[in-house]
Amino acid sequence: MRVPLSWLREYVDLPAAETGRDVQARLVSAGLEVETVEQLGAGLTGPLVVGRVLTVEELTGFKKPIRFCTVDVGRSNETGEPQEIVCGARNFAVGDKVVVALPGSVLPGDFRIAERKTYGRMSRGMICSADELGMGDLGGAAHGIIVLPPETEVGIDATELLELYDEVLDIAVTPDRGYCLSMRGVARETATAYGLPLRDPALLDVPAPNSYGYRVRIADPAGCDRFTARTVVGLDPEARSPIWMQRRLQKAGMRPISLAVDITNYVMLELGQPLHAYDRNRLEGPIGVRRAEPGEKFTTLDGARRVLDAEDLVITDSRGPIGLAGVMGGANTEIADSETDPETGEVRGTTEIVVEAAHFDPVSVARTARRHRLSSEASRRFERGVDPQAAAAAAQRTVDLLVLLAGGTAEAGVTEVVAPSAPRTIRMRADHPDRVAGVAYGRETVVRRLQEVGCDVHGQDELAVTAPSWRPDLHAPNDLAEEVIRLEGYENLPSTLPTPPSGRGLTHRRRLHRRVGRALAGAGYVEALNYPFIGEAVLDQFGLDAGDPRRTVVTLVNPISDEEPALRTTLLPGLLSALRRNVGRGSHDLALFETGLVFRPTGEETVPGVLPVDRRPTDEEIAMLDAALPHQPRRAATVLAGAREQAGWWGGGRPADWADAIESARTVAAEAGAELTVRADRHAPWHPGRCAALYATVDGEETLVGHAGELHPRVVKALGLPERSCAMEVELDLLERAGEGALRAPRISTFPVATQDVALVVDSGVPAADVERALREGAGELLESIRLFDVFEGEQIGGGRKSLAYALRFRAPDRTLTVEEASAARDAAVALAGERTGAVLRGA
Repeated sequence: MRVPLSWLREYVDLPAAETGRDVQARLVSAGLEVETVEQLGAGLTGPLVVGRVLTVEELTGFKKPIRFCTVDVGRSNETGEPQEIVCGARNFAVGDKVVVALPGSVLPGDFRIAERKTYGRMSRGMICSADELGMGDLGGAAHGIIVLPPETEVGIDATELLELYDEVLDIAVTPDRGYCLSMRGVARETATAYGLPLRDPALLDVPAPNSYGYRVRIADPAGCDRFTARTVVGLDPEARSPIWMQRRLQKAGMRPISLAVDITNYVMLELGQPLHAYDRNRLEGPIGVRRAEPGEKFTTLDGARRVLDAEDLVITDSRGPIGLAGVMGGANTEIADSETDPETGEVRGTTEIVVEAAHFDPVSVARTARRHRLSSEASRRFERGVDPQAAAAAAQRTVDLLVLLAGGTAEAGVTEVVAPSAPRTIRMRADHPDRVAGVAYGRETVVRRLQEVGCDVHGQDELAVTAPSWRPDLHAPNDLAEEVIRLEGYENLPSTLPTPPSGRGLTHRRRLHRRVGRALAGAGYVEALNYPFIGEAVLDQFGLDAGDPRRTVVTLVNPISDEEPALRTTLLPGLLSALRRNVGRGSHDLALFETGLVFRPTGEETVPGVLPVDRRPTDEEIAMLDAALPHQPRRAATVLAGAREQAGWWGGGRPADWADAIESARTVAAEAGAELTVRADRHAPWHPGRCAALYATVDGEETLVGHAGELHPRVVKALGLPERSCAMEVELDLLERAGEGALRAPRISTFPVATQDVALVVDSGVPAADVERALREGAGELLESIRLFDVFEGEQIGGGRKSLAYALRFRAPDRTLTVEEASAARDAAVALAGERTGAVLRGA
């Protein structure tokens, strides 16, 4: 809503020195979103006067038409002599009143006017168009010279006549403040913000309804609960909108069209009540309001032929629809433009008008506007709430302006059809705003602020508040509390930090998730947050079997994308998509991770019932909702591509490989206090020869917790990933259960370490992890650490065999180990490894 400050001052006596910026600050403090304050006339200085064209001489010999004019500007040029001006426009004639910029004027854009010789003549000024004065579209004259009404006095200041200097506040009206889509509503907020009285433009003497007004029949009182009709006859078809009205419409962001249309738009901006004017000679029979018949057709004012829906509310006469209620009128009853008969010189046009001021159901108007993609100034207001009590006043104001400006006569007939309704009363404790805001306002302040809003307030401790007709958004005590708080000033609310109850920090599970994220970030991974949606196509690209549990998905009823209609069962699709996207943007050495939920339906989910909205759900109802949810384990996943270590002066780098993916899983497990066992596996989408199954001991049993390794070449090709891309995915919930509780700092022994190396020969198919587990268990408590430092396969040890070399570190917490003790522990470890895996010492 654009609000000219000069227009606003008509309803509120603002201090003379108050600027648009000052008003903006007050309105923002009161809760209105004033986005900008536009300075009209910035860069414009006079002298700018009204002149009358005396002579026009057509100059020839130039590429474009040029006219040499003499213009009477009165005594404004201090000589009284006609002003000689060269002009290229052709939409004015001798005798027309025009706007003249005299030498010394500066027009918007720093265009300075001076005497100068052009086209062989001396030009002493400029005849101005609306564009050149920064006025916009003034009744279609934006691209031509402004021709003023014949009665305009010559020589007067044109800046005052055209109201060129002004400030316009641009207000973003929220849906609950529909009353501010009018000067009346903004003036009320301004008066309240300044503590000044309001001159309400709706306080008019309106004649009582009678039986001889224009006939109106309401077939749908729920869609139209109020309809006022007034008739004006004897209008002058040649009457034009006065300049002051055109300028106010312009400043408010509307284009002047014709007198009747301009008046209805002006009153709508003034009072907030949309109106419509019908040419009475084009109406047939009474005006009716009903629902449209399915497939019914009619043409709106914009010339579009529309097929109506059965839910559309329409205005009709005896022929059928003549308007979409609250949205747009029909072309068959449009106000006719004035035309002059070329033979008789008689001016023809609309001379009798029926004015409609009605109140329509906001939901019906909103649905119709969206159904036909036809948003209008009227529909915007009806959707947000229009004061039903203002209809009669708006009709009266329209009639008064038609009589005043078009020489018409108001007929005595007044039609007003009203559906009975009761005022809306809200009961609220007087201290309710205090409890909401945490501020002691007191009863007097609460009552005063609600009365300023327009409410009637009665009662002491328990208030009975009757909301005004222009505030359909006030329904509950909290709505009233909001009005008190905003008028007292949100900036005056104290800033109080809530005090959390003791003992309610992060849970063990949340702390684990944060530690995992920090550990992976410290290992060089970058977190990627992805949407939890997948499609069937990516599961096909992963090469999953038909019976794979990851193909059993939860499908959304209303997905964001038809290509990804289901919730993810694995984190890898989103991560690999992020990897591909970053590679496509020029990043080649990547390590990404994500932690999040996956959704695994069990088939035992139930269909949930509809929860009540008037109370808190019971524990049983909440349990019913939980039973309808799929299993949602939290997982962690990583993906790698390109170089894992960069090359430089320090040496050659190395590419990321399957071992890095496994190491990222160990990093996650270490944060949970769990130990992983790694075994070879075949599991899509990983390479069958470079895939590791990850196991951990959960509740005393060895449990599969995830997989890691290099992706299958077919998957890499299908997804457009770099070659040898690697990935890992583990289930955090299982690792949490596998952990041994809080991590304990190791006890550091001050005694020296004893190192023993062993090289064991085993069959090629024996996993190194099995050998390591046997060595660790056989070595006993003295073993501090074990490390595989060499793997050898060759003719020296025979075909189908391999040599695994381990470094074993022994240390006692209370003494220095002897050689015999270290050797005995080593021998016990080798013996158990030989018993379990068939390992023998190399060279034995």
